[in-house]
Amino acid sequence: MFTDCAAHNTFEISSRFRQTIEERIARLERDAERDEAQVERLENGDHIRRQICLVAAERTEALRMRLFLDHARTRAPRPLGAQMRRPAS
Repeated sequence: MFTDCAAHNTFEISSRFRQTIEERIARLERDAERDEAQVERLENGDHIRRQICLVAAERTEALRMRLFLDHARTRAPRPLGAQMRRPAS
């Protein structure tokens, strides 16, 4: 997780990167729901334990990514036509 120091610092990310993270969070949460539903079909105690650990890991990662996004600010897109200029050599 974040340390106290990192929790107070915000940083900028691109809107495309934010969208990628949000999509990953949605996939993790869907996978966790699907994997949790599979537990009742399992019979072996060891398989059940590993499946529960998988669900916990998926939810933990989704939460970690949500916290990351909470501390990130989306960078404003550059105006159209604005390009980085290279210094004259």
